[in-house]
Amino acid sequence: MMSQGNIGNLGDPRRFLQGSEIGSDNSAKSGGGRTDGVLEVGTVNSRGNVLGNRNESQKEETLEGTDGDTQRNGETPAIHRDGEPAVTQLERITKVARENLGYRFMSLASLLDEEYLAHCFRELKKNKASGADGVGVEEYGTKLAENLQRLVGRMKRMQYRPQAVRRVYIPKENGMKRPLGIPSVEDKIVQLGMTKILEAIFEPNFLEASYGYRRGRGCHKALDAVSKAIVAKPVSYIVDADIKGFFDTVDHKWMMKCLGQRVADRNFLRLIARFLKSGIIEEGKYYDTEQGTPQGGILSPILSNIYLHYVLDLWIERKMKKECSGYLEEVRYCDDFLICVQKKTDGERIMTALRERLAKFGLSLSEEKSRLIGFGRYAAENAKRRGEKPVTFDFLGFTHYCDKTRRGCFKVGRRTSRKKYRMKIVAMNHWLRTVRNALSLQEIWKQLRVKLIGHYRYYGVSGNYARIASYYRDTMACAFKWLNRRSQKRSFNWEQFWKYVKCYPVPKPRIYYNPYRPTAA
Repeated sequence: MMSQGNIGNLGDPRRFLQGSEIGSDNSAKSGGGRTDGVLEVGTVNSRGNVLGNRNESQKEETLEGTDGDTQRNGETPAIHRDGEPAVTQLERITKVARENLGYRFMSLASLLDEEYLAHCFRELKKNKASGADGVGVEEYGTKLAENLQRLVGRMKRMQYRPQAVRRVYIPKENGMKRPLGIPSVEDKIVQLGMTKILEAIFEPNFLEASYGYRRGRGCHKALDAVSKAIVAKPVSYIVDADIKGFFDTVDHKWMMKCLGQRVADRNFLRLIARFLKSGIIEEGKYYDTEQGTPQGGILSPILSNIYLHYVLDLWIERKMKKECSGYLEEVRYCDDFLICVQKKTDGERIMTALRERLAKFGLSLSEEKSRLIGFGRYAAENAKRRGEKPVTFDFLGFTHYCDKTRRGCFKVGRRTSRKKYRMKIVAMNHWLRTVRNALSLQEIWKQLRVKLIGHYRYYGVSGNYARIASYYRDTMACAFKWLNRRSQKRSFNWEQFWKYVKCYPVPKPRIYYNPYRPTAA
């Protein structure tokens, strides 16, 4: 177990958990002696029995958005047991976290030992890009035991500092570029280990509205939740909101406060703070990171879920649902979220309150992408009477529109959004042009199969067959074009090309996900 010395940097939670409040404007009392929207947070240095009562003289803080059931009863002792497998340790953490939603965990940094980090190393993908140091996974693994021994030693001596992440850019559908941070292999190992621990602690706290980067959930589940809310509930309006540059604008101080709700280990928090402050390297120049979490890092998804859990999810669940007079439901996948409401006045109230709420935590809405639209069975009927087409909206790469079943009942239709479709075709065309002479025809065909299956598995949802069939045809046209440009001599005509496809078939379009199909018992 690491010693807990004095820490005077961003990682010391005492620096942020004393004398401040998160959302103190939502401290109204409800009946039955429960506190609505208030989470009582004790000081980090407080000690208590595993099931003991808190010292009433200790100072407390409020974090808006949670229920009184999550009041802190004490702190857990060290979870680590010598000789216990890493998976078992995480399972015990999850069990304690689920049974006691208010516990604040100590001695988490001691879990990052050589055996646990070796297990994390084996889970890293071998074909990923290297960080700023240029060391790949295979190279690091040649002396794995020695490297991990030095790594753990530096962490115990408080000398471990993450390297600056290498920043690259990938194109977005709007023509702009999205920054991605690529950590070093050593930092990836530590980040993966910390991610598993944070998931074990915070997973029991996450609400049903959150679907991003959680086990047993995903994009398709989030899409189903949106459809069920619109079809089965009295939803007539959609708050289609977009957080502007979320991963680049996360406030580090608020992030440490959110983590401090369940983590009391100063050494563990200091490691997270160092990752947030590690900086970036772009075109050989170093830049400090005063805010944000590098998008692309292993630790970023769980940190974003924790941040938005307190900033957004709990605020909507505990405050806005009680202030709105009609039905309300949120569906969030990482930083993409929708709010389904029954009444227009509730939607307008949420849009106004949402701007204020996000501004308090250093975030802002993208005004050009955020809007309140009428959508649902009643919106479709009203648009039909006016002779207009119902409004559509995009979510998770799909355009949602008002549709009907074979029996004439209302349903939510989905198809690949035009922006995503165009971006996918452009990416496929670029890849075929790049590899046409770099790889053999057999290897190109092998990778093409994998790419097509990946596209079908995501976009192959019920009602979207026409779009994935169009993607197949356009991909075949791109393949025909670039395979004929491998040399000055023409390789195929169309008849020869389709004969080749018949002899060496690629996956045909198919629906992989159908929410209406009954599952086997």
